[in-house]
Formats: sequence, C-alpha cells, structure tokens
Amino acid sequence: MLPLLEVKPKTQNQRVNGYDVIDEDDPIRYRLADAQSPEDVDRVIWAAYRQIFAEQLILQSYRQKFLESQLRNRAISVADFIRGLGKSDVYRQLVADTNSNYRLVDITLKRFLGRSSYGQSEQLSQSIVIATQGLHGFIDSILDGEEYRETFGTDIVPFQRRRMEGRPFNLVNPRYGDYWRNRLLSMDLATRSYYQVRTYSAGNLDKQVIRRAIPANFLSMAQSLSTPQLDSQRHVARATSSAIAVPDTTHKTTTPTPTLRRTSVALPYRYIPSNAKV
Repeated sequence: MLPLLEVKPKTQNQRVNGYDVIDEDDPIRYRLADAQSPEDVDRVIWAAYRQIFAEQLILQSYRQKFLESQLRNRAISVADFIRGLGKSDVYRQLVADTNSNYRLVDITLKRFLGRSSYGQSEQLSQSIVIATQGLHGFIDSILDGEEYRETFGTDIVPFQRRRMEGRPFNLVNPRYGDYWRNRLLSMDLATRSYYQVRTYSAGNLDKQVIRRAIPANFLSMAQSLSTPQLDSQRHVARATSSAIAVPDTTHKTTTPTPTLRRTSVALPYRYIPSNAKV
C-alpha cells in the first residue's frame, strides 16, 4: 500500500479556537448517548442522513433499514452507522459515480469531517487512496483517522464545524458539477439521433441547432458573436479612397432659368372716365 502523501494543513475556522457567543447558526450535536426515547433515536438517524447524503428529503429507497435497526438496538455505534452510510450503494450512486476523485475527496471531507479540503494537495493525496483502495477503503481511512476520532468520537453525528460565514456545505455543493452534467447530456444525445431530440427547440432541428443548445458550446458561441459598428468617417474615407467612382449627387442646371415678367392686366377702373360725375 502506498503511503499517504504529506499535506500541510491550512488555517481554517475549525482549527482556530473561537470565543463567539452561541446562537442559532451553531451546529446541533446529536449524540446517541443522550437519546432517551425512540423519537430521540430517530433524530439522530435523520441527522446522519442529512449530513452524509446532503438531502433535505430522504426517500424511502435511500433508507438503510438494516443499519437503522442495529442503531436502535444499540448494536452499533454512531461511527459505524456513518461508516455504513458512506459504503452504501446510495452514496456511491449520488456522490462517487457522479464526480471525479478530486471533487469526491472535497465533498466527502465536508460531510464526514465537517471541513473543506486543504487545497489541491490534499485532494491529490486522498485521490491516490481512492485509486488504490477504492471507495470503501477511503471511507475507512477517514473514519479510522485521528481527526475523526478526536472531533466526533464514536457517538456524535458529524457536523460542519465553526461555520462563521456563508451558507452550509449542503447548500453550496450540488450533487454533481458541470463535468457530470455535460457528460449526462452527451450520453443522452449519443443514444438518439439529432433529429429525434425535441427538448431544446421546436420545429425542424438540425445538427447546428442541437450543438448550440449544449451549455458547454453556448458560451463559446456567444463570445464569437460580434456586434457590427458603423463608423461614418471611416466609411466615407474608405469609399473615397477606393477605385469605385462615387456618383455626384449635387444639383446642377444645364438650361438657363426663364425670366418671369409681369403682364398688364385690364382692370375695371381703367375704363372709368377721369371726369366722371357722381
């Protein structure tokens, strides 16, 4: 087995002792030892589901009833219940199969240790564990690690440690990223003809329309568009400097303008005698 690469921890909130006043943003610690009734055990179980699966609504198909029954009978500890959730087919389908090893490391550390990874160095180091030991070996390395034992022990459900600002991990980390979303889209298009796709446009479809509907290609297509701009000065200079003859649109007269003269008009008062008597 390859030794784990050394990782230099960075200064994060959970590594600094705080003196903040307890408020509603502080996490609730669910302990099995404090559960005195079946309802208290249910709260511990659902808190573990929300933390590991990061789902606000747990489906019936996600539930691990065998592990639940063992925890209710106090046959296993909370750490064993968390280990079983990490090794379940649900966690593999929701997290492991839909992300790369680097993102899987970051999400798993947030859900099992309550902190984000210490940069790319820890993601690279833990991804080697996934490549050599698989998902189950990676989960065992975290649950059996010193950090997990010192922080949560065997009786506390993991939680996000010292969330000083920002939103919780389960709200800022979707189930899968852009990589898997684009892969699902390409897999969906690969199983059908381009002319059978009716999701992205209406009417007659062609390959160019389908490719423009893909999110990965839409940004590059939008960046390639250039808005035409009209510069009147450059347009006139380009037209006058070229060999194309610009027609003369000025108004020129070739014939002399006729002169208008006043004509004599016979008015009635001209026939009135000058010595007329009234």
